Amino acid sequence: MAKDIKSLRTRIKSFDSTLHLTGAMGLVASSKIKRACDAMYASRDYSAGISEITMSLAASPECRKSPFFGLAKSDAENTDEEQDLKEEKRFTKTRLIVIAGDRGLCGGYNANVFRTVRTLDEFEIKPIGKRSYDKYHVSDEGNEDETTEDNGYLSSEHFSYEEALEEAEVSCKDFLEGRIDRVLVVYNRYVSIMSQEPALFQLLPLERDNGAKEFGGICEPDADVILQNLVPEYFASKLYALVKESFACEVAARRMAMDSAKKNAQQMIDDLKLEYNRARQSTITQEITEIVSGAGK
Repeated sequence: MAKDIKSLRTRIKSFDSTLHLTGAMGLVASSKIKRACDAMYASRDYSAGISEITMSLAASPECRKSPFFGLAKSDAENTDEEQDLKEEKRFTKTRLIVIAGDRGLCGGYNANVFRTVRTLDEFEIKPIGKRSYDKYHVSDEGNEDETTEDNGYLSSEHFSYEEALEEAEVSCKDFLEGRIDRVLVVYNRYVSIMSQEPALFQLLPLERDNGAKEFGGICEPDADVILQNLVPEYFASKLYALVKESFACEVAARRMAMDSAKKNAQQMIDDLKLEYNRARQSTITQEITEIVSGAGK
C-alpha cells in the first residue's frame, strides 16, 4: 500500500509539472494571437488589392495570351482533339509549397497539412516552416516526389515579404522556362480561433476571374507588359498572405491544444488526488485496526 501511495504522489507531481508547462505555453500563444491576426488581416488587404489589379489586367484582350496562363491561355482557340491532348499533358510538373509550423504541440495543425500533401502526386516540394522542412528536406530514394534540396528552412513565424518575392521570382522564371507547369500552396485556412482547415491554393498558372472588370485606364507600357511585371508581386503577396494566415492558425491551434491539455491535466490530478486520499485513508484505517487488535491482546 505504501508503494501505491508513493507511486500516486509521483504521478500527481508529474501531472502538476505538465499543468504548469501547458498553462505557460497557452499564455504565450494567447499573447501572440492578436499580433498574428493583425498581420494576417493586413497581408490579406494588400494581397486583395494586388489581386484585383492583376485580374483586371488579365481580363483585357492584350493579356489573353500571356504565358502566365500556361496551357489554359489558348484553350478557347483549340479544337476538341487538341484540347483533349492538352488536358492529358497538363500539370505534370507541379511545385508544391508546403506551409507548416516551426514547432509542435498545436493539435492537428501540422498533421492536417501533411495529410493533404499525401493526397497529391507528381510534385516537388518547397517547404516553409521547420516542421515541413524536417519532413521533406531529407532525400528519400524510395519516394522522389517528397524530397527537396537541403538549403536551410524558412521560418513560418518570421517569414518576410522579401523571402516571398525571392520565391516568386524563382518560381515565375521556372514556370516561363517550362521547368514547372503549376505552383500550388498547401496551407491552413483560418476559419475562427477554434477552427482551422487545410486548403490548397493555385498560384500559377493564373486563373481568370470571370467576374473581374476589364482594366479601363490607359496602360503605359502595354497591358501585357504590366501584367508580366506584376505577376511576381501578385505571387509574392499571395504567398506572404498565406504564410501569415497559416501562422495565425498555428497560434490559435496551439492555444486550443494547450487549453485542452491543461483541462485534461487538471482532471487527471483531481482523479489521482482522490485515489491518493482513498489509499492514504485505507492505510490509516489498517494501522488503527492493527493497533487496536494489539491492545486487545
